[in-house]
Amino acid sequence: MQVDKNGTSNNKARLIKIIGKIIKEHRLKTKKGILLHSYEFDIPSSSLNLIERGLRDSQITTLWKIVNSFGMTFGEFINEVEQQLPKDFTLIDDK
Repeated sequence: MQVDKNGTSNNKARLIKIIGKIIKEHRLKTKKGILLHSYEFDIPSSSLNLIERGLRDSQITTLWKIVNSFGMTFGEFINEVEQQLPKDFTLIDDK
């Protein structure tokens, strides 16, 4: 397993980037900026910003709240994430 300069595995970084990309796409569909979306759904704007940019591995509760703010279920969101990952994607290093 390859690790970046921050000690994050490449697969973990890829997953975090994809999650952020999908969240940003859904937020942009609402035609709301980060500040307004964060305010309306009581999500810290700094957290949403870092998550969208793929710089923060969010807590499951924060991620769930963000996903629900788009009118999606968590399962729908995870399906969307899985569609953008390689078929053999894993976060476990097979040794």
